[in-house]
Amino acid sequence: MMAGHRTNARRAAADPGPLTVGVLGLGEAGAAIAEGLVKAGARVKAWDPDPARVLEGVGSVPDTAAVVAGSEVVLSLNSASASQDAARAAAEVLQPGQVYADLNSGGRGLKLEVSDIVAPSGALFVDGALMDGVPARGLGTRVLASGQGASRFASLLGPMGMPIEVIGEVPGDAATRKLLRSIFSKGMAAVTIEAVSAAGAARSEDWLREEIGSWIAASDARLIERLVEGTHTHATRRLHEMEEVRDLLDELAVESRITDATIGYLRELSRGEDQSEASQGGRNGH
Repeated sequence: MMAGHRTNARRAAADPGPLTVGVLGLGEAGAAIAEGLVKAGARVKAWDPDPARVLEGVGSVPDTAAVVAGSEVVLSLNSASASQDAARAAAEVLQPGQVYADLNSGGRGLKLEVSDIVAPSGALFVDGALMDGVPARGLGTRVLASGQGASRFASLLGPMGMPIEVIGEVPGDAATRKLLRSIFSKGMAAVTIEAVSAAGAARSEDWLREEIGSWIAASDARLIERLVEGTHTHATRRLHEMEEVRDLLDELAVESRITDATIGYLRELSRGEDQSEASQGGRNGH
């Protein structure tokens, strides 16, 4: 925290004017963050391939080079598929000391590739992972940051109102953590959709929605251990139950993609249970 304050003090002494931030991409996320930066007092300029995307208070410039020129921080808020092209265009004009933050969704490999594109310019690269829904939170969206420029990024945008957690200097670490969470969050969404679809077919959707809501509301951090340990301990019993679930889904004519995957996983765990019991029995027999 003290280092961040010293950095800001040095910046203030060298340049008393507002922070200049360049934004590449004014889609849903880019627009929300750009508007938040303007309200926080930053000087913001942006470029988007769609000329109709114009925001009050945000300077519209003709290309990536104009976004980069004079910006202390450049935020890449395109799609993951466009992140490399955006970095290549920016790298042609980036200067040592500027911060280039790739906030697009992408995995470790992609972030490392973007970092390599930016590196020859001397700019400080940031792998930024947006951890909340941006439209609802805007500049207040929580960000995990890694890479050589992560600390500098946090010292500049943190005081503007962006909650940034620096997790290290290795590009890709932030992206990895976000994807690890996605295994759970996107998987939970998929299983909820399957369950609600089945409940609708069984004319019990309102009841199930309330049941799921109550279950989530009553949960705490201990739920993780209960889920993990309980599944390993009771895999065989739960396998039989989920096989009954699949029969029900067949009757209701509801596709059982998540249920089938669960059955496959529980079957593997139950085989491990059976082998463990057989091993115990063999030892006891001797």
